Amino acid sequence: MPRLVIGLMSGTSLDGIDAVVASFDETPRLLHSHYQPFEAPLRDALLALQTSDADEIHRAAIAAQQLAHAYAAAVRALLARAALQAHDIEAIGCHGQTVRHRPDAGYATQLVNAALLAELTQISVVSDFRSRDIAAGGQGAPLVPAFHKQLFYSADEHRVIVNIGGIANITDLPVAGAVTGFDCGPGNVLMDEWINLKLGKAYDRDGAWAATGHPLQNLYKYLFLNSFFGAPPPKSTGRDHFSLAWVEQALTGSEQPQDVQATLLELTAQGIAQAVANYCATAAAVYVCGGGAHNGALMARLKALMPARRVADTAALGLEPDWVEALAFAWLAKQTLLRAPGNLPEVTGAKGLRILGAIYPA
Repeated sequence: MPRLVIGLMSGTSLDGIDAVVASFDETPRLLHSHYQPFEAPLRDALLALQTSDADEIHRAAIAAQQLAHAYAAAVRALLARAALQAHDIEAIGCHGQTVRHRPDAGYATQLVNAALLAELTQISVVSDFRSRDIAAGGQGAPLVPAFHKQLFYSADEHRVIVNIGGIANITDLPVAGAVTGFDCGPGNVLMDEWINLKLGKAYDRDGAWAATGHPLQNLYKYLFLNSFFGAPPPKSTGRDHFSLAWVEQALTGSEQPQDVQATLLELTAQGIAQAVANYCATAAAVYVCGGGAHNGALMARLKALMPARRVADTAALGLEPDWVEALAFAWLAKQTLLRAPGNLPEVTGAKGLRILGAIYPA
């Protein structure tokens, strides 16, 4: 049996860990999956690290250790579900948890104690995927378009893959020509933070709360004036740029909370639809992955904004939307082990193809 690779992903939404086992004998293939939510203290610690505060270096180091233990628990649960042993796994590809994304300053920080994760699992770990691309002048993100090209390209259909996690990003897969992609704005992050603040819920299930409100045009216009939306690619972003504090400074206090939620949903939908219109004009189909694929109100709005294109989730292409990113980092780890490039310069703006990741042997 070919040795397998595990992919681990915990994204900007800070909800938990997606874990997959994949094979790469011919094409990337998902074999088993597991989701493990973050415990509240760890999520709170990671959220607090999104902004600078006292004793930050120590708190980040402790959080990285706690993350390693959480990732290791997810690996153990995944192996048990798959009836596999550690020796069946060639490596773990672990993105880590982003707490800063500052390619403008020459760095991005994804927390994880990869050495500890290798020790806890007795499996080699590949992590730190963004640094080499940034060192080569790139944004270090998004990294998934290279994987999207591998898995979702069609010679018969011009496709766009939209990943809606905390941040939304697109991959343009034309029938002919270069594959491109970029972050296009907030995904779920602002909606999640607002409903948590107002209703104490982690997310707006199916967009049901947003559906009870109406977008506030003045608020939407203010938010969409953010310079990120008009900036040309390559570009990437994160909580550093799109935060709830940024939204709140535009509020008068008289708004109905559900109307603010509807406005934030509209911001996400318009950011995606306008990016597709401006940079993927001839695309016939848009396939959505990530948690946003489960937001019925958001998916309905995307379909309304792009009536000439087929809009569906990636299950239509054979891969459930929840597991695309974790599978991508399993693939990126395999690329590292093969000493093969993992980035696309047309996407990140790097000077050229680069081998990504650092290896921590078991």
